[in-house]
Order: sequence, then C-alpha cells, then structure tokens
Amino acid sequence: MLNVEQKLEILESYPQLQRKNVSLGRVNFHYEDSAYEKKIVALHIHPNGNGYIYAGLLPNYETDAKGFVNVRDYSEADLRTLLDATLEAMSHNPDAVEVTENVPPPKESAPVILSSSGGIWINEEGHTLTLKYDNDMWCVYADSELEMAFESRGEAGEYLEEEGFKPQAHA
Repeated sequence: MLNVEQKLEILESYPQLQRKNVSLGRVNFHYEDSAYEKKIVALHIHPNGNGYIYAGLLPNYETDAKGFVNVRDYSEADLRTLLDATLEAMSHNPDAVEVTENVPPPKESAPVILSSSGGIWINEEGHTLTLKYDNDMWCVYADSELEMAFESRGEAGEYLEEEGFKPQAHA
C-alpha cells in the first residue's frame, strides 16, 4: 500500500492534472482538459492514504454511484494503470457535439438568489464548509477554496452529509 506522499507524488507526475487542496488535509486533482463535464480525477486523497480515482468511463472497474474507485490499497503500477486509462477516456468524448456555427449567447437574466438554502455547514470536529449558489452551480467551499460543485442543491447537501457535515443552526 502506498502512503499519501507516494500517491501525491504519482498524481503530481501527471502534468495535465491540477492539484486542489481541499478541507481536512485532503487533496483533489482536476483534469481541466476533460472532454466531459467531469473534471475531478482524484478525489479526497487523505493523509491516512485513502482516496478515490474516477473510473466512471472504464468498463473493467467496480465503482461507487459517482464513478469513483477506492485506491487505498493500490500499488504504484495499479494506480498508474488506472490513471492512464481514466485520462485517456476523459480525453475523448464520442458523444460530444461540436458547434460549428455562431450561436448568440443567451440573454442575461436576473441572478437567482438562493442563499437561504446554502450557508455554513459544520462537522463534529468544528470544521466548516460553505455552500452557496454560484454560476448556476451549488459550490462547496473550504475557506476561499472550491472543494466541489454540484448541479443541484440536493446533490450538494447529500455530499456534505456523507462527509459528516450538518447545516449550522441560525441564531
């Protein structure tokens, strides 16, 4: 089993991945050139060695509901094989439609204000995350760092609850 430093060293050896430090000492890695909406390749690489790699586009991996594989006990060779396959799969989207004509941008509309459904979330250890609606996405922030983004409020709340966070009571 690789320790967290070894896993981070392997992930950082891929120049196409961008490191994003998130809450509780965890690290994500994003693939900004993904041909899909999905950008997160490595999720919550934790100081204890646990972590997840996206394999939702790969047929030979058993994944969770979000398409991730737990890589806690992976060897370097297994981790690199998974990363290589994931990056290759995320690089080409056969279903993507290329726009070849000039399409006018959508008309500006009034911003949707949903702050009452976001707010501060706190866990038993006192760590806080902020949920807010930003650019048509529900974003989870650790201080000023974006940790995750979701298309729906329900997905964001489910994620926060899975991570042990609860909405902070309003005074």
